[in-house]
Amino acid sequence: MGMSIGQTGGRGGRGHRRRGRHHGLMAEINVTPFVDVMLVLLIIFMVAAPLLTVGVPIDLPETQAKALNSDTQPITVSVNPQGQIFLQETEIPIDEVVAKLKAIARAGYEERIYVRGDRSADYGTVMRVMARISAAGFHNLGLVTLQEEDS
Repeated sequence: MGMSIGQTGGRGGRGHRRRGRHHGLMAEINVTPFVDVMLVLLIIFMVAAPLLTVGVPIDLPETQAKALNSDTQPITVSVNPQGQIFLQETEIPIDEVVAKLKAIARAGYEERIYVRGDRSADYGTVMRVMARISAAGFHNLGLVTLQEEDS
């Protein structure tokens, strides 16, 4: 009835070594799905980025002025070649420009207002828009132009 100490009765004893391959934890991360998702996002943003600019097609004049840096989305008033006036992307009559800007200013907007006039737009129309905006108390105005290319 006695048992001998030191003998193991099965295969899982201390002295038993498993033969064959060692199956440990895999310490690698599969980055292929991550790279695939990032490439798809890159393509989406490359296609969408040009569409995020103001949607009124205007041929801006070129000047040698340096670009201004701004962290916020500016308010733009655009005048196209036909003399139509747009606040951001919405066409408005010249009589409503000041009222709309004052409504925006009540919400706490104190940044620069950009005026974009097409190269072939009537100079008088662009100046009337700027004069009305300035007379309403908005003195932080800027004209938008393209950077002149050196030839």
